[in-house]
Formats: sequence, C-alpha cells, structure tokens
Amino acid sequence: MTSAVIETNLGRIEMKLLPELAPEHVRNFVKLAYDGFYDGTLFHRVIPGFMIQGGDPNTKDSSLKSQWGMGGPGYSIKAEFNTRSHLKGIVSMARSQDPDSAGSQFFIVTSDSTFLDREYTVFGEVTDGMDIADKIVNLPRDQNDCPQQEAKMVKVTISD
Repeated sequence: MTSAVIETNLGRIEMKLLPELAPEHVRNFVKLAYDGFYDGTLFHRVIPGFMIQGGDPNTKDSSLKSQWGMGGPGYSIKAEFNTRSHLKGIVSMARSQDPDSAGSQFFIVTSDSTFLDREYTVFGEVTDGMDIADKIVNLPRDQNDCPQQEAKMVKVTISD
C-alpha cells in the first residue's frame, strides 16, 4: 500500500493512495511529491461543509494571489472517474470544466459530497489527521474562500 503524508504548519494529514481506482492520478501525485512540487504550497481554497483544496504552485508567491487556483505542473492528465463516493476524507483531483484537465491541484472532502461522484477522480483517502483538515476548512476566509491564515503544505512525502 502506498501512502502519503502531508506535513502542514497546522499538523499532519496521512492518506492512503488508491492506484486500483486511479493509477495515473496516483502515479502523477507520487511523482510530484517526490519532485518536491507540493512543498511550500498552500491550501488556498476552503469551504466549510465541503472541502479544502491545494496543490497550486502559484500559492508559493503571495504576489500571485490573484492567480491562486489557476496553476499546475504544465500538463494535464486524463480523468479516471471511478465508483468511490466522495465521502468525508476522500482525496480527489481538482480540475476545470474539462474533465481531462487535472494536473496538480487536489482536494480533501470534509463533508460527504456525493454530487461530485463520477465527475472528479478519487485517488486517495485520509487515514489519519482528518482533524487537521477540519481545522483548515474552518479557518476564517475571504470572499474568494481563501484562508486568512496560512495553511501550508510544508512537505509531502510518499512511503510504500
């Protein structure tokens, strides 16, 4: 079983990756984590009763705040929709309107959100640290759902 640990400035979130459901999404996440892509990025979008989103390299630079949520690795991967439901603790890939536009941004579901099923690619689930995700989702936020307190991914590591 491959797992990932997201060390944040607010605590640690551990997750199990699900290559049997989304092999290319897991491979992509693992590659980006090994490359240090996520290190220093922020959870830039938090919506209480829904999810926290991160993985945008633009969030490493506060002067790019108007572009937060638009960054990625410079490529997209094809959707791998599956039957796993978007229940609390699920990790899924963010994307634009195009189903095949996922790159690096992902979200952690903090409340059951089954309306996302078969619309977004589930590739992991939180196994420990959901209390940290809950803390992040409840941070005060601005009108763009951006936390007013930094919620930083200090380091993302992978283990087998």
